[in-house]
Amino acid sequence: MQHVSPIREPLITGSKTCHDVTEDVCRQVESAPNRRWMVALSVALFFLGIFFYSMYRTLWYGIGEWGLNKTVGWAWDITNFVWWVGIGHAGTLISAVLLLFRQKWRSSINRAAEAMTIFAVICAAMYPVLHLGRPWLMFWVFPFQNTYGSLWANFNSPLLWDVFAISTYFSVSLVFWYIGLIPDFATIRDRAKGTIAKVAYSLLSLGWKGSAKAWSRYETVSLILAGVSTPLVLSVHTIVSMDFATSVVPGWHTTIFPPYFVAGAIFSGFAMVLTLMLITRVVFRLEDYITLEHIALMNKIMMITGSIVGVAYITEFFIAWYSQVEFEQYAFINRATGPYWWAYASMMTCNVITPQLVWLRRVRYSIPLTFILSIIVNIGMWFERFVIIVTSLHRDYLPSNWAMFSPSLIDIGIYVGTLGLFFTLFMLFAKFFPVINMAEVKTILKYTGDNGPTYRPKPTATTLPAPTAPMPASVQGN
Repeated sequence: MQHVSPIREPLITGSKTCHDVTEDVCRQVESAPNRRWMVALSVALFFLGIFFYSMYRTLWYGIGEWGLNKTVGWAWDITNFVWWVGIGHAGTLISAVLLLFRQKWRSSINRAAEAMTIFAVICAAMYPVLHLGRPWLMFWVFPFQNTYGSLWANFNSPLLWDVFAISTYFSVSLVFWYIGLIPDFATIRDRAKGTIAKVAYSLLSLGWKGSAKAWSRYETVSLILAGVSTPLVLSVHTIVSMDFATSVVPGWHTTIFPPYFVAGAIFSGFAMVLTLMLITRVVFRLEDYITLEHIALMNKIMMITGSIVGVAYITEFFIAWYSQVEFEQYAFINRATGPYWWAYASMMTCNVITPQLVWLRRVRYSIPLTFILSIIVNIGMWFERFVIIVTSLHRDYLPSNWAMFSPSLIDIGIYVGTLGLFFTLFMLFAKFFPVINMAEVKTILKYTGDNGPTYRPKPTATTLPAPTAPMPASVQGN
């Protein structure tokens, strides 16, 4: 037998059938919560309690509870807002853009990535509302009719653009996520044994029957939503970057921010997807569905976007020098050598140097190294937002206005609390919803499984034909 190399690595291993997919994915939904899940949920709920307490202090006493001062009016809160919006970027990219490009490897990870997007946007939306100081007047940002009084909305402000961009992003992502869940809800409905589960999943499945017409409309709606969602990948973080780029503050007033912020958002979003999926594949025993090939492909995207971010850092310094504007030059020199040099060094190390290790195949296919790298990247992206915001504000044109920023306990409590909110929502999702899109995975089994036509395993010693004995000389002569 001739040695044949695989045409491509399988995306689904274990020679799975459609029945195996249903059993493996429904197992964690139908079984009772295990002890590890209960402990993890308890920890997340503890941090969620810190969030509610910190939010109560903020609403009752005002944002004077935060570490802001007259010079640094934006700091920890807007840093975390931009960080959470960036994390939510990978879900739409995996769901919409990769669907339009017919990338089959998205099928095992798109469900969790979409959920991550929704939960991250919820966490992000908390910060601008709290930062209003009087959040009960939040309705002023919406364009009510003049019969209710004067229009308070300033349509020239990118802060108002944020409201429309993020609300649109959240709405479309939520619909996209829910539409993809309907066939899987119907599968769980048909398998449910308890009355409550059967009623709940019947309502969630919206009467799905699985007919040819239903599948045709399902695919049509998915493609339409993917087409609508794709511009959102570029627009949302572009508009978030305009909060800074349209100002005249040195260090912010730059045209590179929109593409630079979009690349950074995809960078941090894929890092968080990796963190969550590496944990999920172990906890729910989904190693056959979230394979090393998925991890390697996500690592490649993370490496590319990390390199784009590195080029953006260098470009910023070059433009500051080329502009010959002394205030712009000072802002960037101060970032690297001023009092916050440690934050800038952390940003460069985590976002530019560390991701280059992914060039090594050993790192790209290593689960422990990938997990560590994904956490390092998200730490680095948090420091990037902190450096952009705080170091551009803490040194004003007048030395008498110079001030340092230090987060208060309430600042830290709200940030840690949003992590608790995020992981509480994600663990509830992973327990009661199918974490992998069963319907889509079943469609790719024939082509990307290890028993499909695009994969032929290398023969082992047991599969090679036994050597034949040489023919006798007398027979050869005949």
